[in-house]
Amino acid sequence: MTINKAWWKEAVGYQIYPRSFMDTNHDGIGDLNGIRSKLDYLKDLGIGFIWITPIYESPNVDNGYDISDYQKILKTFGTMEEFDLLLSEAHQHGIKVIMDLVINHTSNQHEWFIESRSSVKDDYRDYYIWADGTIDGPPNDWVSIFGGSAWEYDETTHQYYLHVFAKEQPDLNWENPRVKRELFSMINWWLDKGIDGFRVDAISHIKKAPLTTKSTNDPFESFKNVSGIETHLEELRDVFKKRDILTVGEANGVSAEQAHQWVGENKGYFNMLFEFDHISLWNKSENDLLDVIHFKQALTKWQEALANGKGWNALYMENHDIPRSVSSFGSEEEVFWQASAKALALSFLLLQGTPFIYQGQEIGMTNMPFTSIDEIDAVDTKNFYYEMLQTGLAPDKAMEVIRKTARDNSRTPMQWTGEEYAGFSKRTPWMVINPNKRKINVLDQMDDPESVLNFYKKIIQLRSQNEALIYGGYKLYLPEHPQLFVYSRRLGDEHFVIIINLSKEFASADLPENVQIEDWDLQLSNLNKYEIHQHTIFAPYEARVYKHK
Repeated sequence: MTINKAWWKEAVGYQIYPRSFMDTNHDGIGDLNGIRSKLDYLKDLGIGFIWITPIYESPNVDNGYDISDYQKILKTFGTMEEFDLLLSEAHQHGIKVIMDLVINHTSNQHEWFIESRSSVKDDYRDYYIWADGTIDGPPNDWVSIFGGSAWEYDETTHQYYLHVFAKEQPDLNWENPRVKRELFSMINWWLDKGIDGFRVDAISHIKKAPLTTKSTNDPFESFKNVSGIETHLEELRDVFKKRDILTVGEANGVSAEQAHQWVGENKGYFNMLFEFDHISLWNKSENDLLDVIHFKQALTKWQEALANGKGWNALYMENHDIPRSVSSFGSEEEVFWQASAKALALSFLLLQGTPFIYQGQEIGMTNMPFTSIDEIDAVDTKNFYYEMLQTGLAPDKAMEVIRKTARDNSRTPMQWTGEEYAGFSKRTPWMVINPNKRKINVLDQMDDPESVLNFYKKIIQLRSQNEALIYGGYKLYLPEHPQLFVYSRRLGDEHFVIIINLSKEFASADLPENVQIEDWDLQLSNLNKYEIHQHTIFAPYEARVYKHK
């Protein structure tokens, strides 16, 4: 098999949500200098690039994903000069910088939209999607991903504009060539500055079905990977391909079977995609157990779809939009927490693809025990809460649901220390801090050789030293085992097997016949290092990596 090597295949990424990462100017909100102050920490962890979520000028209705100026830094985070300094120092540390690119929509405070809504005859009118209403109200029955109608009425021009997300996030009209020229010019401006790539937000929504299209069982089908989107994506790819950069698309609605068209080595639109299949399983069954079989199937489907040079995977278990993985896939119980955090690390970091770690994941941060909707910031979560109340659900029951589902679970401040404000700030932060900061924090884990943090470092180092764990083929074993996730990575004579118990019960199994355990050396283990046999028993959340002798 021919190996097409690339820096972004060999690196491990780290997603930073700046607002919650590190506050250096003591206003309770993280900032660019906070990121810069932790570059040594990131280098020591083994990170090759950071992905920074939006830091552009924004009214912050959707935490920066509503951009009012693509070429200015929000004052809350700092200045453009401070960004330039961060970029320079990151590069000095050998860490590349990836920006978030939000080009499906802008803020309603963007100058384009202010002009667009000023008059039906304005030059910027068709930068967005406007339509007349019907007798019943909006132009059609499309619903927003954030809830409610996808249309908002404008009193000034007596038409509706489309917003796939919040009403403050009007969708750009990608059918207008001027819009694309403006966006591509902005992209090149950032690349000229020296950044190393983009995570491209909500990109599968840029093409819309005809407005006469009615909603189906999938309420978002009319603006999710709609036929004809490839024309727009090809033009975007032509902008990207002139540079040696990393591009990763957030592409809801793209299946594993379609993935090679999006990330193919030669004609793909992006280097890799964030898939949603395995994350959709985080909402455990009623008995609070992960469906391990379906979890393995979801990951394997994408591993196999992009195997043999067809493409490349983006590997992750957490991001800023979903609850914490330990709480969702593992266990918060004290007896299991550390082992499950380590087991989950091995379940994704050594698959074929580029791993992305989300801030705090490397220390096993957990969901926040929210007590009131007033502690919630995310607009979609608040909408969901009040919708539940309208159906008659009691507030305490609604909060039970919110505690499990809120994306704000991953947005609580980074737990650097066990101090009052977790070492994140010297004053009350913009969002509540998890009370378990005294038990789960970076400072304590740095000096503990058995900590989750140091286990992450060991995995990353093992991956970096063995090409089979980067470029090797993937094979799943024991696909029907309800507890064990067993897979191999192989490149030439270099062969690894990873065995993980993803349950809180003991798991027994006969290992595959071609994995004769006496022929293998233990490389890494999160629990005991006792010998195992062909018929073996794994403790709850036990995880091991073996290399063929």
